[in-house]
Amino acid sequence: MPSLTSILGNSQRLDGGAMFGNAPRALWAGWIAPDDQNRIPLACRALLLRDGDRTILFEAGIGAFFAPAMRARFGVVEDEHVLLRSLAANGVAPEDVDAIVLSHLHFDHAGGVLTPWSPDTPVGLAFPNAQFVVGARAWARAKAPHARDRASFIPELVPLLEASGRLEIVDGERSRATGDLVRFHTSDGHTPGLLLAEIAMPDGPVLFAADLIPGLAWVHLPITMGYDRYPELLVDEKARLLTDLLARRGRLFFTHDPAVALARVDRDDKGRFRGIDPHAALTALTA
Repeated sequence: MPSLTSILGNSQRLDGGAMFGNAPRALWAGWIAPDDQNRIPLACRALLLRDGDRTILFEAGIGAFFAPAMRARFGVVEDEHVLLRSLAANGVAPEDVDAIVLSHLHFDHAGGVLTPWSPDTPVGLAFPNAQFVVGARAWARAKAPHARDRASFIPELVPLLEASGRLEIVDGERSRATGDLVRFHTSDGHTPGLLLAEIAMPDGPVLFAADLIPGLAWVHLPITMGYDRYPELLVDEKARLLTDLLARRGRLFFTHDPAVALARVDRDDKGRFRGIDPHAALTALTA
């Protein structure tokens, strides 16, 4: 039976206003308290799927590839590669990972596939055997970013993935590397071709919500990020996906929520979407 485990990577502190778009501070500060610099804590949480002899990682977080000055600029808290430490605590070495699904290639989701920064050694890929699964339009965006989001990409990553011989570009619902257990949805509101992985589980599907719904507060339809490319489109995409998941007793896995890893999709008595039955972490979830 497949099992799911939440895996923490490096954490960040980013401006709360940017993370909550046009929502007023008086509202979002009640959901996630800011510090004296208006920054809120954010996780970079990955999801580990073990199914028989397959080990699949969904995203890799921000990692530790930044030089110290850039690490400080983007609010990265730890200087070690936390993802690798967390995997080791779950008995998984980098060479054990068979596939890594990257929803998109922004640095806070894909930086963890890189080795830690060193003043003397160029970064390389930290997972020597993994197939890297990327959506076709997300890959195209990373190769030719728009001026608005160019700083969100890692210049070294695209050539490293191309040279690895282990890159699978997906243009459909399935991937060779992940098989029938994983079905993909796509979204364009945050960035073109955001790949959303749905994992079939006995007690209802689990969707890795990536930056479409980065945390529990963002389940509420009007809440978007300042980083989103098309906020109104994103709201419509959320509505369709949440309606579908609600009908199938689906759950959302959050990569950025500092306190909640998983919640079931629900609607309150006014028809507003919400997450219920929150889990701070997953330890070999099988149902």
